[in-house]
Amino acid sequence: MANQDVVLPDVGIAAAAPMPGSGRAAALFACRGAAGAAVPSLRRGAYALGLPGVVDEEEYLGAPAAASAHAPGRAGAATSWVVEAIRASSPTRCPAVAEYAAWTRKHPSALGSFDQIAAAAKGKRVVMFMDYDGTLSPIVADPDMAFMSTEMRAAVRDVAKHFPTAIVTGRCVDKVYNFVGLSELYYAGSHGMDIKGPSSKDETKVLLQPAREFLPVIDKAYRALVEKTSATPGARVENNKFCLSVHFRCVDEKRWTPLADQVKAVLRDFPELKLTEGRKVLEIRPSIMWDKGRAVDFLLKSLGFDDRGDVLPVYIGDDRTDEDAFKVLRKRGQGLGILVSKCPKETDASYSLQDPTEVMEFLLRLVQWKRRRSPAAAARPRAKQ
Repeated sequence: MANQDVVLPDVGIAAAAPMPGSGRAAALFACRGAAGAAVPSLRRGAYALGLPGVVDEEEYLGAPAAASAHAPGRAGAATSWVVEAIRASSPTRCPAVAEYAAWTRKHPSALGSFDQIAAAAKGKRVVMFMDYDGTLSPIVADPDMAFMSTEMRAAVRDVAKHFPTAIVTGRCVDKVYNFVGLSELYYAGSHGMDIKGPSSKDETKVLLQPAREFLPVIDKAYRALVEKTSATPGARVENNKFCLSVHFRCVDEKRWTPLADQVKAVLRDFPELKLTEGRKVLEIRPSIMWDKGRAVDFLLKSLGFDDRGDVLPVYIGDDRTDEDAFKVLRKRGQGLGILVSKCPKETDASYSLQDPTEVMEFLLRLVQWKRRRSPAAAARPRAKQ
């Protein structure tokens, strides 16, 4: 990728809960609304149940909001809400053709709309942000086997030659770096809580780690979760350094509610942490107002691209956590969000792609478009007719 002088901006991080050791209880749940049509009803149900820390979008981004009191005797209802949110975020059936067609009219294919995207990018500096699992690699049962293909790696490498490129993921930086294997990229791991710049052979530049104070608490919670969930067949706890993931893709659906109960029971002892959900995964993170969207903002500022009208950030992702980045781009009024999904979902993305295969095709077309517009290509003599 083109060399960039990284200028670290001042970053204000709003705390949703005090740092470890303060003794004040923080929200255990900061779940977003579930995908698709279930979003409004689930959110209303959460408020009606009085779940602690269930917040709307403004509160999640740092606006003040009154926390609802957790009424006694409602633990079962709270757990059922989590399970319903899990089901909604990981649909098991694809919709009817008419339903999908209506959704794609609102979120058209980025491949079918490539000319429109190219027109928006004309004369602007494109900056690429991409999730990993489900975007650059397929979703697999074993998270340690989520390898990207050689062809996808080559496509990402070519993209990075022409555009500043970052991987923004819930994985820890070291693990996703081992999967991708490209030192010229920026990596924002742990949902943006561990941001590192392009590395040389002997050095990796750490740009930001806003949750370092939580590392001892996260380590204790990890060990507690491993012990608590060990009796649930198929459950797996992954330590992503600044956050934890409880994978249940291989867990029988009948055991989802008991598993959610186990996770919630552990988190009662760790008020500094909060619980969110993704695609067949429960995410435990520090209770600070930081997410993938804020990581995107930070990287744009670090690269000197903030407050410039000639920049077009493009974010491609498939998970609920990527909605924070889509929302940031929409709020900026600058940039394009592309959701990777075969099923309709409530999203702030402008465009859609169905799977990693289409993501790779989009990346290849973007590189071809850039090469055709390069000065070298323009100066190249045309073949005689």
